[in-house]
This record gives sequence, C-alpha cells and structure tokens, in this order.
Amino acid sequence: MNNVMVIDGYRAIIQYDPEIEMFRGEFSGLNGSADFYADSVEALREEGKTSLRIFLEVCQEKGIEPTKEYSGKFQVRLPEDLHRDAVDAARARGESLNQFVAHAIQHELTT
Repeated sequence: MNNVMVIDGYRAIIQYDPEIEMFRGEFSGLNGSADFYADSVEALREEGKTSLRIFLEVCQEKGIEPTKEYSGKFQVRLPEDLHRDAVDAARARGESLNQFVAHAIQHELTT
C-alpha cells in the first residue's frame, strides 16, 4: 500500500506536510493516538519506533489494550443507481452484495 509504513508490526499512515517540509506518520488501529515527524524516511522510521514504544509503555502502565478490535461490519451509503448497479453486478457473478464489495475492496488494496 502507498504511504503505509510498518514499524514493529504496526501500520502507520505516512503523509508529507509541505508547510513544515516534514513527513508525518500516524499509527492506525491503536486505541489512542501515536504520531511522529521527521525529514527523511530513515529518521521517520526511528521516530516511529520511539513513538510506538512510548505509546505501548503508557498502555501497559494504565492497563489499556493498545490495539482496536474490528467487528468486520460497516455501513456504506451509496447513490441509488450505484447501489442498483452493484447488486446487478454481484448477482451476475453469483455473489452476494457483501462478497462483491469485499472483493472490490480487496482489489483496491492490492493494486
């Protein structure tokens, strides 16, 4: 995936902030915020490790589970015509709408 850095098994979304001319990373899937900044990829990785270590230490001290749990369910709102077309496309493939959407998301994540 573009703009994702994996640090010690945790995923961080990376963006470049042109105003401060630095990269910003923010870990995803955590029960709190852990972000970090640096002006190079190497420094970003090091800052990320430090930020993650501190976050995990604080979670341990406070007895907080550091990672979020996902139910596997979410609601999507679509324009009526897109909903209709998606149902038709799913039926034409012999899939449920849920399977069709899951395949579409998987496709986008691997391209």
